[in-house]
Amino acid sequence: MTQRIKRVPEPFFPVKVKRSSAGLGLFAEVDIPKGRRIIEYGGWLISTKEGDELEDRNKYIFNINTRWDLDGSPRWNTTRYINHACRPNSEAMTIGNRIMITSRKKIAAGEEITYDYGKEYFNGYIKPFGCRC
Repeated sequence: MTQRIKRVPEPFFPVKVKRSSAGLGLFAEVDIPKGRRIIEYGGWLISTKEGDELEDRNKYIFNINTRWDLDGSPRWNTTRYINHACRPNSEAMTIGNRIMITSRKKIAAGEEITYDYGKEYFNGYIKPFGCRC
């Protein structure tokens, strides 16, 4: 196993984990304008080789590039609670070897923050059980 680098999620706006229609979700505590960084995706920065080895038993592996993955499985990573939506209000953006969750439109206080997990994840993990969005 290679050395892991801890990425603690840094919120740019106050957010809170609470119940949603899909289990737990991440919710905005204040209005978030369109086009703003909401929070950094947290977890352990690991090699893609290690990410590939964990992928079958860990649903929180986020591919950054050909060299790095982010293991977002620790419970202290509040961004792991952002649920999938086919019509999301945010998106994940890669900036260097970091993942930022940014608003695609205005998100009202109390609204759940969602993003599209992508076709591969959707087909492998969501579609077999039915999409809840």
